[in-house]
Parts: sequence; structure tokens; C-alpha cells
Amino acid sequence: MIAAVANFLAGLIVTLGVLILIARLAFSLPEIENRQDTQALPPTTEGALAAALASQEEAHGGQTGVAPLQKGADAFAARILLADAAVSSIDAQYYIWHDDLTGTLLLGALRRAADRGVWVRLMLDDNGTAGLDPELAALDAHPMIEVRLWNPFNLRRFKMLSYGFDFFRLNRRMHNKSFTVDGHATILGGRNIGDEYFATGPTAPYVDLDVLAVGRVVADVAADFDRYWRAGAVHPAGRIVGAPREGDPLATRLAGLETDPQLGEYRQILQSSDIVNALAAGEFGVEWTTAQLVSDDPIKDEGAVAREDLLASRLADAVGEIETRFDGVSPYFVPGKAGVEAFAQLAARGVQVRMLTNSLDATDVLPVHAGYAKRRKDMLRSGVQLYELRQQAAVDAPIDRLGPFGTSDASLHAKTFAVDGARIFVGSFNFDPRSTTLNTEMGLLIDSDRMAQGLHDAFNADLRGLAWRVELDDGDMIWRDPQTDVVTTDEPGTSLLRRLALTIVGWLPVEWML
Repeated sequence: MIAAVANFLAGLIVTLGVLILIARLAFSLPEIENRQDTQALPPTTEGALAAALASQEEAHGGQTGVAPLQKGADAFAARILLADAAVSSIDAQYYIWHDDLTGTLLLGALRRAADRGVWVRLMLDDNGTAGLDPELAALDAHPMIEVRLWNPFNLRRFKMLSYGFDFFRLNRRMHNKSFTVDGHATILGGRNIGDEYFATGPTAPYVDLDVLAVGRVVADVAADFDRYWRAGAVHPAGRIVGAPREGDPLATRLAGLETDPQLGEYRQILQSSDIVNALAAGEFGVEWTTAQLVSDDPIKDEGAVAREDLLASRLADAVGEIETRFDGVSPYFVPGKAGVEAFAQLAARGVQVRMLTNSLDATDVLPVHAGYAKRRKDMLRSGVQLYELRQQAAVDAPIDRLGPFGTSDASLHAKTFAVDGARIFVGSFNFDPRSTTLNTEMGLLIDSDRMAQGLHDAFNADLRGLAWRVELDDGDMIWRDPQTDVVTTDEPGTSLLRRLALTIVGWLPVEWML
């Protein structure tokens, strides 16, 4: 009996192996040997953006100007207005680009720029391009636009089935996000392109954070884009999505938005914003300082790389020794055993360590919360202070009270941390194994007392009622509302099914890919 079962299992494994091999051969990706790799254009000396920044760049030679983009509407307007001001080039790199209102409007802005003679390069992770194949094909056919897809899926319809025969390649994604215009300005941080990232649409918005950067670091971002543009994981979109179809799918999609009530609101936002003139007048809140781009080598897509070459290691080296305070924000916080030990060592040295992540009620990825929950008690015992964003956070609070986390009924998506009241990191990196070892990531480490202290102050104020403070009471976890001091012993958002799911996922050996 045992021998028969063993033979059956062996035969099943061989059959599955053969089927996977056949599928990979049948749905293989096209070769990229004849791909022509372009490079970023030098900063233009013409156009409104160059004129607006010329005197400031000269006055602050070698420095970087940074301004946080906290509100979703402002972050959207900044991208659209910069694209509309472009006269030379736009390089955009994103993990997700949705086919919704804001995603479509931004594609329209890219094509308007190309129609004016601006050279546009668009690089997207193929995991986040659902529904956009016709538009991407049409854009790629434009003489002034190049579109490339990172680690594309073998199948265009039912894309997720590709995981069944090419899992280990497709499990590695490009999580980077940047938007660089004319070689003079770039936006990078946590936001992808889609309604929920810009605080509109039918889904609950994300609480997110970007920075607008001008000056010295823009050249570094442009060079980093070139590194990814010529990476082996990148494929010209036309070879993946096929030839453009008849008609103009982007124009059709844009016309369909005319009845969207949100379109009028966003037009008003754009009409009331003038980023270029604000930059020229010094009224955009730009702080001139030093900033360092930290980015993964795109070769990370090809498999394991030396730990010292990972963004996490480079970032730790750039930050240096933490002396007094570390306040972090990570929506997908899965510290793992090594992370718990690292935080515990900081706390043992007397460093105040505080972390904000999503509560079970607010999270949009339950398995990730399971990876966090299994390490929660160990972190609390080591002295780490934990906060969890409430789903119905400060419903009636005005935006100035909400500070850098300001909205209600939202899910956390910002990825940032502040150190010793002097430095702040803003980027795409989560404190989880996926960001550390699987996905490529990027971000800016900024020397800014103002921005760092702003994050510290938010934690000092117990995040202004937006988050539960998780504590231990005689070894049991409790969730305390810091403003009302109301305590619950049941995890907010829990249910029998959710508790069962969290327990099961916590048992499974999947922490390495959360």
C-alpha cells in the first residue's frame, strides 16, 4: 500500500513537471537581444520648469530641494502639471498603474506631452497593468513614446495562471516608483498610479506619502531609471501586448470619463494648482538640503544577491548608528525573526523605537497582517512601541489635525521612517521579507530636521487618535485608544473566521514571501 502511494506521488510529480515544462515552452517570452536601450536626456535649459528652477539650482549648487506631497489630490496635480510643463523628457517607473480615472488622465498627460515632441519613457511592472494592454500598445506605437514591461506575464488573458508554471520568476517584482520631468524634477515615494492613491474613487483611499525633489538628486534618479531600463527583466511592451488595435483606445477611455463626477473635481484641483510658478516664486515649501537615493540593483530580479548589495543593507549603512529615536511607518510590516532581534537591540541600547502599521481592520492584505501578528508580542516584550491605524480613524478631524496621515476610513500605504530628529526616509520599501529579498525598491534618505521632527511629533501625539496603541497587560495584548483611554482586549476588526485565517497563515512557511 505504502509503495503504491509513493509510486503514485512520484508519477504525479513527474507529470506536473512535464506539464510545467510544456507550458513554459508554449508560453515563453520573446527574446530581447535586439532591444535598443536609450538613455535619459540631460537636463534641458529650456521650458518653464528649467526657468523656474535655474536661479535656485545655482544658489544651492550640489544640494537637493525636497517638498513632501501628503495629500493625494496634491500628489496627482503635481504629476499632471509637471507633465504638462515638460518640454524635453518624462521618465515614469511604477509598480501599479490602474485603468481608472487618475490612471487614464495621467496616460493622457503623457500622450499630450509626446504630441508636443516630449520624449516619454514609461516602465511598468506587468503585475499592475491589468486592463491596459490596448492603451499601452497604442502609446508604444507613438513615435515619441517607449513603453517597457518589467518581468511580463506569459499569458495576457488570465494572467495569474502564469504563476502556475513560472512562479519563481513572476514572484519577483519591481516595486519602484518615480516620475522625472525634463531632468529637473522628480516625484518618488509610496504612491502607485490609481484612484485610491490619490484619495478619490469608490474604494477606501490609501494614506500615502511622496516627495517632490529638485536639484542634485534628480540626476541620480535619472541614472537609476536607465539602469532599470536596460535590465534583463525589461521587455519592450509591443512584443508583449501586441500591435495596436484599430481606433484610439485611450481617447475612447478618456471620453468615457466625461460623465464621471470626480472628473470635474479634479479639473478644479488642476485649475487651482500652479506648481511651476510656485516653485519659481519659492512658495512650494521646498527645503534645500542633502538627500541620497538608495535603490536596489535590478539584478535582484534574477535571484539571490549578496546581503550587502540589498537596499535594506545599503539603507542601514547610509543611516548609520541610531542614537535616540526611530519612528517608522510601514503598511506591510513583517519584521521576521531577524527584524525583531534588530529592533530589540535598538531598544536595549535605549533607543526609542515606535512603529505604525495597519490594524487588522484597516489592512488590505490579511496574510501580511498574519506575518506581523505572529511577531507582535515579541516586539512588545523587547520594548518596541506598536501602533495600528484604525479603519475609521478620526472621522471628523480636520486635515491639519491629521498631519501626515490625514484621512478617515483609510488603509495605510506610506513607507517612511525618521531617525534622531535629523533624517527621514521616504520611498517604496516596506519592513517585510518581500521588500528585502524579492522586490526591487527605491527611496530617498533626506537630511531634514523639519521633516524628521514632524514624524516624531506625530508619534509623540499618539498619532492624534488615528491609531490604536498596542500594549501588554499581564502578558496579554490590549488595544488602547490614546485619546479616550478606552481599552479593548479583542483585536479590532477580528472575527472567528479572521482569527482562524490568521492562525493558519501564521503556521504556514510563507513568511519569506510576505
